[in-house]
Amino acid sequence: MRPPGCPAGPYNATAVRLSQLPTALILLAAVAAVLYLGALLVLFFTQERVLFPGAPLPAGHVFRFDVPFDEMRVAVPGATLDALRFPQPRTRGLVFFIHGNAGNVQTWTTGLDFYRRVGYDLFIFDFRGYGRSTGRIESETQLNADVRAAYDAIAPAYANVPIVVYGRSLGTGLAVELARHVRADLVVLVTPYSSMEAIARRIYPWAPVKLLRYPLRTAAIIGQVKAPLMLLHGTRDLLIPHDESLALMARATAPVELVTVEGASHNDIHEFPVYVERLAARLQALDAPAPAESALR
Repeated sequence: MRPPGCPAGPYNATAVRLSQLPTALILLAAVAAVLYLGALLVLFFTQERVLFPGAPLPAGHVFRFDVPFDEMRVAVPGATLDALRFPQPRTRGLVFFIHGNAGNVQTWTTGLDFYRRVGYDLFIFDFRGYGRSTGRIESETQLNADVRAAYDAIAPAYANVPIVVYGRSLGTGLAVELARHVRADLVVLVTPYSSMEAIARRIYPWAPVKLLRYPLRTAAIIGQVKAPLMLLHGTRDLLIPHDESLALMARATAPVELVTVEGASHNDIHEFPVYVERLAARLQALDAPAPAESALR
C-alpha cells in the first residue's frame, strides 16, 4: 500500500525505510552519547563516595576493648583525625596501620591479640569522614598529607624501636607514599595494587582513566622506598588480583618478599595461618633493641 503523501510512480517500501534509517541512527547515537556523558559526570563527581565509603560514628561514641588503649585526636587543616593506640606492657616496636577504604577503626581492630603476641604497639587512625574523624576527603594530596600528619603525631615516641608502616588494600598506596619520606624499618603491603588507575580500568573499562582524581600510582613510586618490603596477597583475590603484587615487585629496588596465600580472597587473607605466621616471624625478626617502655606511657 502506498503511504499518504507518497509521490506518484513506482513505490518501494524498503527504499523508504532505508531512507529513514540515518535519522533514526543519529537520534539513537545522540541519546547514547548523552547517557554516556551523563554516566561519566556521575562517576567524576561521586568518586569520593565510591572510593571512600567510610562508616562514620556518632561524635559521642565510646570505644570499648578488652585490652588497654588510648584515643588520640590528630589536627589536620580543616578537620581532626581520630586515632587509637594499643600499647603493650613492654613494646618491641610500632605498627603504623593504614586501613582499607571501608569501615572505620572499630571494624579494623578485630585482631588485637596478634599484636600482643608479637609485642608491638598498634596505631590506627580514620580518614576524614570515617569513624569519629571530621571533615571529608577532597583530594589525593590532602589524603597523603593527613597520613603524614598521623605518622608525625606518633612516630617520635618510638624513636628507639622499629616502626612498621602497614597498608591494607586502599591503604597500601598511601603506605608506599609515606614510606618514601619517613623512617620505616619495614613496609607491609597487604593486597596492594600497582595503581588505582589499573583497578579502575578493570572495573570501569568504558570510562577514561583521566577522570580518576585519585590515581594512587604505587608502582611509579615504590622504587623510591628504601625500607624492606613485605607483600602479602591471596590467590583468590578478585578485587585486586595477585598479579598486582608481581607488578610491584618488578618495580621495587629495596629487598622485597612476597607471601602468596593460597585460597585467600581480598577480605579474608588475615584469617589464614600462613599470613599470621609469616607476618609474626617477620616482625619478631626485626633488629630491635631490648623491649622498652613506650615514651607515651
